[in-house]
Order: sequence, then C-alpha cells, then structure tokens
Amino acid sequence: MTGLTVVPVPGFGAEDVVVATHGPDEGCCFTGTEDGSVWRVSHDLRRIDRVAATGGRPLGIEHHPEGWLLVCDAHRGLLRVEPATGRVDVLTDSVDGARLLVTNNAAIAADGTIWFSDSSTVHPIEEWRQDFARDTRTGRLLRRDPDGRVAVVLEGLAFANGVALAADESFVTVAESGGRTVVRHWLAGERAGTTDLLVDDLPGYPDNTARGSDGLVWVTIASPALAAVRLLHRGPRWLRVAATSVPERLQPQPRRVVHVQAFDDDGALVRDVRRPATDFHMVTGVREHEGRVWLGSLLEAAIAVTDL
Repeated sequence: MTGLTVVPVPGFGAEDVVVATHGPDEGCCFTGTEDGSVWRVSHDLRRIDRVAATGGRPLGIEHHPEGWLLVCDAHRGLLRVEPATGRVDVLTDSVDGARLLVTNNAAIAADGTIWFSDSSTVHPIEEWRQDFARDTRTGRLLRRDPDGRVAVVLEGLAFANGVALAADESFVTVAESGGRTVVRHWLAGERAGTTDLLVDDLPGYPDNTARGSDGLVWVTIASPALAAVRLLHRGPRWLRVAATSVPERLQPQPRRVVHVQAFDDDGALVRDVRRPATDFHMVTGVREHEGRVWLGSLLEAAIAVTDL
C-alpha cells in the first residue's frame, strides 16, 4: 500500500464501508458509527452527510440493488435503511424465537436472499474481547429468504464475522475471527450442502469481508495473530475466563496494523495490501471498487481510502 487518505467522520467506530454502485448515490461510500449514525461520504471525499440513525450499533453495511442500505445492527438486527429519507425498518431481529445478539455482516444474493452472521449467542458486541478470548464458538451463519423466513445454516463458529458470496453464488463464505479462517459453505454443484475452508491459517484475525468489483473476496486483518491468544485458546476454560476478568489494559491487545488481503474463488491469495498503522489502524471493513479500496475501523472516528 502506497498512499492512504484518512477521512474523519463525525462519529467513533466507522466499522464497515460500502460503495453505492448505481442510483443517485453512485460512487458514494456509506459507513455506520457507534452512536447509531449512518454516514454518506462523497466520492471526492469532500462532503459527509448523516443520512439515518438506527437507534442501535450499525456494523456491516450493504447497498441493495434497489438503492437502499442493508445494515447489520448489533443491537437491532437486520435493518433496511433509506438514505433519501432516513427511514429505518427492521427486517428481522430473531431466529427460532430467540433474539439475535450480534448481527454483524451480510451479503445479498441476486434473488434477494440475505446471508448474514450472528457473532455470538453469549456476549453482546460491547464484550467482543471476552467472546474472542474465551473462544465460545457460538457464532452462526444465517439466511433470510425473500419471503422473510430466517434459518440457521452453520453453527459453532469462532466469532462469525464477514460474509461474502461467490461471483456465481455457488458458495457463501463466513469469516471466523477467532479461528483465523474463512469458512466456505457450498450452495450449488456436486458439493452443495457441504462445508470446507476457503482460507485457513490467516496471518491475523479477520473481520468483515466483501466481494470487490475485481471479483475477489477481500478480507480484513484487524490485527496480526497474537501468541498470547493462541495460548489462551489452547488452555482450559477457567484460564480463558480468568484472562478476561482482569482490567482491559492488562489483557492481550490488538497490534496496530493496516492490512487487507484478497483471494480468488479457489482460495489463492491474489493481493496482500498492508502498511504501518501511523494514522489509522484496526481495519474491520473493506470494499474494493474500480481500483480504489475503502477501509473502515472499529476503533477510528474515520474511514480511509487507497488506490491500488
């Protein structure tokens, strides 16, 4: 990565980013912040507008073909957000009668099916460090059909996070932040219904993922792998609980880095883009669009942009 332009936004924790590919907002980038706001950043980076307030904590964000935004709100579930009016509607906030606890990231299929992750059934988003260190493996991949029905597709994931579809929608992927993998679930062909790994042993902890305009699956590396976390995950549960019971400043901390990778549909690494984290760090959102890469961060009051 050569140059990086940091764009401040009027809110902390711009966790994900998406670029509108059509309609009146074409070329603009959207992000959501900790205070519940959804922001639109113009393509030239000169104008930032607050287009909606979810009343929760927006994480993953997608641009629907019909022009509205699909927002994964950790507190409120899957939301439909209209940038033009600010209207917010809940698409779903539960599955099998139980509330979703950490709705995190999503991908939209051509037929309107929404694939999305629920990171934990134990810890809310404010306790992501505890869930991560304790390795609860209660994350899930879910599917919302066009008729509104919601089903659990995969369970037992180590903090389920970023979701992306194959270009031909033959499979869906979900990142395991705690496992440092990208899990692949086949939807079509001879392997339909089976699950394997698109990527194993990532160099760090993946967060959001997205398919770029280049056809690749882009994966954020929020932090390089930490030896202390590896030891915790191998240890007994009492040790993992004890490690997250001490003050947060004494717990293992993410290392500062700006790092994203891109893979083809066979899991081959195509791009490895990184730089020192001097003025931006902990990349949790990524969107490649026409050679420009937009980045979001859970721990920054800003997004960032670089050109490949």
